[in-house]
Amino acid sequence: MNRRDFHLRLAAALGAGISFPACAAPPTAALPPNKWTALEMLSGGRLGVAVLQADGRIDGHRLDERFPMCSTFKWLAAACVLRRVDAGQEQLDRTIPFGADALLAHSPVTQEHAGNGGMTLAQLCAATIAVSDNAAANLILSTFGGPAGLTTYARSLGDTVTRLDRWEPDLNEATPGDPRDTTSPRAMAGLLHATLVGNALSSASREQLGRWMEATRTNEKRLRADLPSGWRMGSKTGTGARGTTNDVGIFWPPGRPPVVVVAYLTQTDAPEADRNAAVAEVARRMVHAPDVRAVRPPAARRVGHDDSSRKVLVNT
Repeated sequence: MNRRDFHLRLAAALGAGISFPACAAPPTAALPPNKWTALEMLSGGRLGVAVLQADGRIDGHRLDERFPMCSTFKWLAAACVLRRVDAGQEQLDRTIPFGADALLAHSPVTQEHAGNGGMTLAQLCAATIAVSDNAAANLILSTFGGPAGLTTYARSLGDTVTRLDRWEPDLNEATPGDPRDTTSPRAMAGLLHATLVGNALSSASREQLGRWMEATRTNEKRLRADLPSGWRMGSKTGTGARGTTNDVGIFWPPGRPPVVVVAYLTQTDAPEADRNAAVAEVARRMVHAPDVRAVRPPAARRVGHDDSSRKVLVNT
């Protein structure tokens, strides 16, 4: 199905109304009926959404359920490197040597440098964000304590939800109900906001991270698909087992504050084109209706709260 057909089916579903299976979770209470549930039903899976405005208003679907991050963790790994640079604990121009044994499937940049002097941390960060180089991600993780180090960094930002437990490529397993290597839409949106809008990084590091994310091109059929003229955006995609298709990032509309957008889709057998179209639709709605009804997050400082006891509901 092409994107035009996907949008026609979505419009028809919204116009006619949809009856949902008994096992499907109800729409988020603060949202108009079918705002996100129609999109979720068309995706054939479980869809998590967060749209976070600069003033703290947040709109979304399954905001506090856990979703597999897959490669969306990579932007946060680069942010952790930059935080260490800000603290005088790391240098972006430090060279990380590595051999062919470090290479994994989908390592298009690092494979050109294995055994040839290595790459700088800046180059590794750029590679793991722009083209999702897997070997680069593991090399970055190894500089600050591995997956546990990334989880510790998330906790330092007040996030009690996001956790990384495994290395590439095992973290892409996306087993339903497995809390490993997961986040929630609300928590991920909070991390993006704190890092790219707030003061979690110095201004120089924040700008550097933004440039790396703007260079991403794995998002051209996802959140970047309908980017209007004059808008800027940067994101990090993720793809894994069980149809997991993700994209998380930030939009800079001209003359307006930035908007964080998170889209997590998993547990679907839909074709790749339909999965991409569902993620692209999340951004399209934000672009064309940026002032939709929204709810404010809890007043607590933390960017997420642990909801791991909640039963994960799967549409059938």
